[in-house]
Parts: sequence; structure tokens; C-alpha cells
Amino acid sequence: MEIRAVRRRRRRRDVRRMVRRTAAGALTTQLATVAGLLVFDSVRRKDRPDREFPHRLGEPVPVDGGEVRIYTFGEHLFEDMLADIEAATDRIYFETYIWKGDAGGRRFRRALVDAHERGVDVYIVFDTFANLVVPKDFYKGPPTGIHVRRHPLVTGGAKFLFPSHWGRNHRKLLVVDRTAAYLGGYNIGRDYANRWRDTHARYSGDMVVELENAFVDYWNHYGGRPALPQPARRTRSREMRVHRNLPADMVYPIRNMYLEAIDRADTRVWLTTAYLIPDDAFVRSLVQAAQRGVDVRLIVPHFSNHIVADWLSRVTYERLLQGGVRLLRFENAMVHAKTATIDGIWSTIGTANIDRLSPAGNYEVNMEILDADVARRMEEIFDLDSGNCTELTLDEWTRRPLAARVSEGILSPRRPLL
Repeated sequence: MEIRAVRRRRRRRDVRRMVRRTAAGALTTQLATVAGLLVFDSVRRKDRPDREFPHRLGEPVPVDGGEVRIYTFGEHLFEDMLADIEAATDRIYFETYIWKGDAGGRRFRRALVDAHERGVDVYIVFDTFANLVVPKDFYKGPPTGIHVRRHPLVTGGAKFLFPSHWGRNHRKLLVVDRTAAYLGGYNIGRDYANRWRDTHARYSGDMVVELENAFVDYWNHYGGRPALPQPARRTRSREMRVHRNLPADMVYPIRNMYLEAIDRADTRVWLTTAYLIPDDAFVRSLVQAAQRGVDVRLIVPHFSNHIVADWLSRVTYERLLQGGVRLLRFENAMVHAKTATIDGIWSTIGTANIDRLSPAGNYEVNMEILDADVARRMEEIFDLDSGNCTELTLDEWTRRPLAARVSEGILSPRRPLL
């Protein structure tokens, strides 16, 4: 009996050792693959020329209770944002994921300080993790009276072990005097002004208060001081609705907003995203739409600023292409927009990518818009962007090198993390 017990213990020990070695080997292989991709990407970036991508600033689009102006070029957006900040007389709410300490970032810092010095109440939120590489001096010493809240690296104390406390603040929002509000994908910095293709929108009229409310709720939830009063008056627009992810409360409406809109589509789904790492339900929804005759097109970067995300996104390409979804790869610039337009009536502009973290992980804000004129403008933008894309075909994809297939397989277990 003792001999049998010893043998059982040895077998269990050998199994545990084999599991540990297998896990260590898989992790080592994944890390080596990531390292190789990063080296390749650094070489590729040096050889990649900077080229101006097509862009056009359209006129504001009238909507019920206000108007919407859509931006696809950072220089145009930043000039209008700064002009509104410089004209502020009462209150500014400024929230961003990345805020670079370069010349572009310093312009915004100076404008916000100037606003404070002339008596405007200034409230600022930015994400700590996203700005770890920004020199600390850039954030030091804001004048007394400017209220700053950094989204912390760790939230919830011991509860950080739960996924509801892993979310980053990925929002980009500016509200000025309850007269203008900006929402979209643009971070703050020099490169975003002319080297990245992104989408942002300026709202005036009734929806400003809804974006103000989004800022106030986040500020108060994370203990910003002083606490902000809730807006005295809200709106119930039939044409526009703000959707906010609140990870701490396990509330993720943006993912469901997309899935519901795609499931209702009967003519076209045109979607642009910086990082395409969808879950199975999202892939299934896109494929089912294409198979019932909907024109489903996705614009993604040919090469994004995160090469590992590029390779993780490839895992879904074959399934999408086989299902009839068209993949258009944006060339010579990073496309960072988070937008969609469906059936000539439905559109969204916001901060959430189609990956694992944005729709069901990070703090995000998207505006849902039911307006034919806005959809028409979004379709014009999509057509313009499509002219700067190359289409990936199923035949081309199935003929990719074996080394690429192996690398995709090695990295695929990491998809849930992004």
C-alpha cells in the first residue's frame, strides 16, 4: 500500500512538473514572438514615409435641438477646441486618455491655465497608466484652483482582483460653458494633429448637458473634489443618446448598442475601428448581417501603432472574410476612429474600439445618433477614407506565409487581454 501511495505522489508530482514546464514554454514562446514583432515594427516605422491622408472639414449638420460638426483632421479639431476654451466664461470639463507633454499638449495646458486665471472653473481628468511615459514635470504644479483627477493605476483596493476594477479611463471629452461639447477618438498631442486619422464631433444645443452629465458622474464617482452638482436640466432626445461604460458598476451598454444596431441592419454596415479584436458574438453579428445581404465593410489600419494588436486581430480575419465581410486596410497613417454608420440613418461616434477592453472593460463614451443628415455625412467620410484603403481578399489572406499563421496561433491566447 505504501509503495502504491509513493507511486501516486510521484505521478502527481510529474504531472505538475510537466504542466509548469508546458506553461513556461508557452509563455516564453509568446514573449519571444512579441519581442520579434516589436523589433520588426521598429524597423518598419523607420522606413515608413509620412504622407498626408485625405480629409475634408464639412459644415455643421443641423439636428433636432442643436447641431453636430464632425472632424477628421486633428488640426481643425484642436483649433476649434482651443477657441472654445479661450472663449469660456464659466466652467470647463476636460477629460482625456493620453495628454502628451509636447508642443500640442502644452498649448492645451496653457489655454486651460489661462482660462482659470480669468476666473473660469477648470476640471481636468486624465488616465495615469496612459501617461506614464509623459515627463512628470508636465503635470506638476497646476495653479491652485484648477481641479485635477487622475484615473488611478489601481482602483478598488483589494477589489482590484475583480475585472470590474481593471478598466482604464479611455474617454476623450471636453465640455465648455454648457454651450459646446466635444467627443471622439482624438487624444491630445502633436502627432494627433496631422499624422493620425481620427474622428471627433462637436455638439451644441440639447446634447451638451448629457455629455456634461457624463463628466459629472465620473468625477463624483471617483471622489473628485469638490463634488460637482448634477445638471439642473436633462434632455430626452429621440435622435441622440449618450452611452457610457461604467466598469465599477459592471455596466457596458456600448457593446449592446453596436450589436443591436448591426442586428437591425438591412442595407449597409460601415464601421471604422483602430483595433479589431471582436468577441465571438460581435463576429457572429457581422457575419450574419453579411449573409442576409447587408453590405458590411470594416476600415482598419493596415499597420496600427500596436503591432501586437494587429496580429491578434488577424485571428478573426478568415471567419469575417468567409462570411462576406469586406476588410479595408487604411494606408500610410494610423486610423484611430471609433465610428459606424448603418442604413443611412444610424451612426455612432465615440471612444470605444471594437476590441475586448473597450466595449466591456474600459470607461468609454459613445454618442448614438439617429439622423439621416448625420449618417449622410458619415457615409461621405467613409467613402473618402475608402479611397485611401486597400481591400484584403479571402484569396490573398489564405495564401499568407506559414510563419504568419504560426505567429497568429502563438499569440491568439492573449486576445482576451486586449
